[in-house]
Amino acid sequence: MRHTHVTRDLTKAIVLVAGIGATLSLASAEPVQIEATVMPKEEVRLDFADGSKRFVQLLNREGEATGSGPLDGTTVAEYGMHDILPGVGGDANGYLVFTAGEGDIAYVKWLLRAVFVPGPEGKPSLLNSGLWEVIGGTGQFEGLNGAGRLHIEFPSQTDRVFVLEGEMLSAAEE
Repeated sequence: MRHTHVTRDLTKAIVLVAGIGATLSLASAEPVQIEATVMPKEEVRLDFADGSKRFVQLLNREGEATGSGPLDGTTVAEYGMHDILPGVGGDANGYLVFTAGEGDIAYVKWLLRAVFVPGPEGKPSLLNSGLWEVIGGTGQFEGLNGAGRLHIEFPSQTDRVFVLEGEMLSAAEE
């Protein structure tokens, strides 16, 4: 009896995977890499007074995106919330809004985890990694789908580079 139940579940899983594979073969996503360099426009900050050095920032940064894929050459705005405990780690999340010259918009939701590890000469080194996904769009970005890995680079005290690697599929390619 148990063997029949397991076999039936396994058969359902195989059919599901085969169906997903057939769907993906009809419309394959293209690899993308985007670097969105952003500079601060607005900031709201909460510094904890408990001696922990923890702070929370609500940030609006703006800049430009370059790379491969449909978001290349767009302007970008970050709307982010960063919860940081210096020397230990932090969590950040928010939205990147990519706007093409015609006013078409792609909305990307992102999530990042950062940890500090021992670095050269005893100074902490920051490691960060996260995920992104396209959650909506207008005009040429309507129906855009995509997801992938996220990493943030720090070229200065205030500027950030969001590096998005993954795959995208526009509605026109489906």
